[in-house]
Amino acid sequence: MRIDSHQHFWKYDPVKDAWITDEMAVIKNDFMPEDVYPLMQTNGITGCIAVQADQSEAETHFLLELAEQHDFIRGVVGWVDFRAANIAERLAYFSQWKTLKGFRHIVQAEPQDDFLLREDFCQGIALLSKYGFTYDILIYPKHLPHALTFVKRFPEQQFIIDHLAKPLIKAQHISRWLEDIRPFAKLEQVSCKMAGLVTEGDWANWKMTDFKPYVNAVLDIFGTDRVIFGSDWPVCLTGASYTQTCEILEKNTTHLSGEEKEKLWGGNCARVYNCQ
Repeated sequence: MRIDSHQHFWKYDPVKDAWITDEMAVIKNDFMPEDVYPLMQTNGITGCIAVQADQSEAETHFLLELAEQHDFIRGVVGWVDFRAANIAERLAYFSQWKTLKGFRHIVQAEPQDDFLLREDFCQGIALLSKYGFTYDILIYPKHLPHALTFVKRFPEQQFIIDHLAKPLIKAQHISRWLEDIRPFAKLEQVSCKMAGLVTEGDWANWKMTDFKPYVNAVLDIFGTDRVIFGSDWPVCLTGASYTQTCEILEKNTTHLSGEEKEKLWGGNCARVYNCQ
């Protein structure tokens, strides 16, 4: 069983999707489930998790509708405003969809480095466990110390760090990131997505070996029970094809056993997101 834990779908809108810069022109297009499914099949991947890219409840409904139309979308990570006064009502409302597995907020775009520690935000996060929802942490390396404090507040909550917290792979800066992500080793409720590697690399000149130190570090810190494959398609297309994205992980994890690879490629995703 292989599950891609991190895919995005959108109908491109230059206003809504203003985060897509001219350097990322290759993804200034519509990307829908029917576009990725053949690529998944080629790489032996049978299911995926659709993750929000826009901060609106409309986005959550859009992804839920796609999941209803396509069986291979095994789960959705949507968006809801955790700071809203009616957050309890909104979470109760969204709990009716079994394909909705969790939520995410684009913390990396917030002006406050300690946004995760806002009291109103944390009050919303505290309600997630009631419904068994996960929370994906989307941050940059500078946010890791705040994220560590954040997850410690919620020992019963399932967290997933997206994209290894986006280390500076292109510049091959690893020491500070490694120092700040290592403490998560002891926090069993935190997993890490092995996704977005090529997005943080040198899009035009990356080599397989560029990613090895980061792959090894994450496996060492989180262990093979808490690391999850994700393609970050279509964002990955800025630097690599879907197949190349899969090859990056395959060629940098040849030392793992068959059982460990099964966990990395699908088993851990199925467990963390409660999907099959």
